[in-house]
Amino acid sequence: MSKFNPEKLSVEFRDGFTATNPVIPRRYTLTHSDSTGELFLTVGMNYAWDKVDRLMRDEVLSEWVQIGNMVYFVVYVYIDGGQFSEDVAGKRNEIFRRELPLALNAIRYGDRALFDAYPFLKQAGIIVNFQSSYPQFAKQEYWGTFYGVFFMFRFADTEDFSPSPNQISSSKQYFSPSHILINR
Repeated sequence: MSKFNPEKLSVEFRDGFTATNPVIPRRYTLTHSDSTGELFLTVGMNYAWDKVDRLMRDEVLSEWVQIGNMVYFVVYVYIDGGQFSEDVAGKRNEIFRRELPLALNAIRYGDRALFDAYPFLKQAGIIVNFQSSYPQFAKQEYWGTFYGVFFMFRFADTEDFSPSPNQISSSKQYFSPSHILINR
């Protein structure tokens, strides 16, 4: 897994959003450059579809969602929509799973003022939706919280981490991610 380097992260706020407001709705689009290793985080009312590579679809989309009195951080990764072979979809699934902790660290670091202003967000459950046309890759999983040891900051000079099997739960459907169009 790549190591998160905060110096390679650029953050853009859109739609009148600031570093601390609003919380909901608040959507994130995280893209990257394979050649430079730079990460680009866009925060706003809508996803930054203009930043998404329509052929690669290797972005990480996420948002804060409130259900009742609970707040969740919901993540969407696009494995495939049927345009890739099962082998390619499997490789994409593997890459997303390997790199997702780095992406979550980047989002947490890039929006750290929000977490400082609203500390309860660190305890919100992280729900990851792996979107795929292949049932073995199409999963919704609980990945812990930003507060737990899972998401203590790891930067370029420390070991990165991956969640252990007991930190991930895919047996429960938390809610339907149907409001995200996977073929945008």
